[in-house]
Amino acid sequence: MDTPSAFQWDVRPVGPLQMNAVLVTAPAAGQAVLVDPGDEPERLIAWIRDSGCRLVALVATHGHFDHVGAAAAVGEAFGLPLRCHPDDVPMIRQMPLIQAGYGFPATTVPALQPDLVDGARVVLGDGWLEVAHIPGHAQGQVMFRLPGVALVGDCLFAGSVGRTDLPGGDFATLEKSIRERIYTLPDETIVVCGHGPDTTVGRERATNPYVRG
Repeated sequence: MDTPSAFQWDVRPVGPLQMNAVLVTAPAAGQAVLVDPGDEPERLIAWIRDSGCRLVALVATHGHFDHVGAAAAVGEAFGLPLRCHPDDVPMIRQMPLIQAGYGFPATTVPALQPDLVDGARVVLGDGWLEVAHIPGHAQGQVMFRLPGVALVGDCLFAGSVGRTDLPGGDFATLEKSIRERIYTLPDETIVVCGHGPDTTVGRERATNPYVRG
């Protein structure tokens, strides 16, 4: 597997909800994975092309529209489907109706490849991003792990946790995911959240007011 230095990652908030899109690259291999193509597709496409790496996968931590709203446009530009957990396929397919219900412009439903089940791998260069299913915020919420980093979507935030009042949300399930799948990672693991700043596993385990370790 690639060493930590072989992977690079960059975060860019997009859209009115300032969702964190993440571009993970393996520069030596000239490959990239885009996590959560939520909004502003032209900006995301330019970002990928400016990276000098070829996009080999388009993936979603979960199917809420602020995380996948630009997936169709980005996927079409690079000839890729959106890879997601199968439990969130129904929600993604209803995305235009959900967007309209919240007063957002409707976007096109992307081509889907629902293969990101627990334990799956997203190959990047000579290594991979490891997939862990962490439901609670959404039924199909997953975490992507690379050396020293966990991309957790909207499961856990710096000093907070994901909402559980949306369809598919459940606090007991969310708490279980955080305790058993995130807080068991090394303290120094960087947690890249779906919104807001990065944090660490150790910091959240010790200080998060919603789920303490």
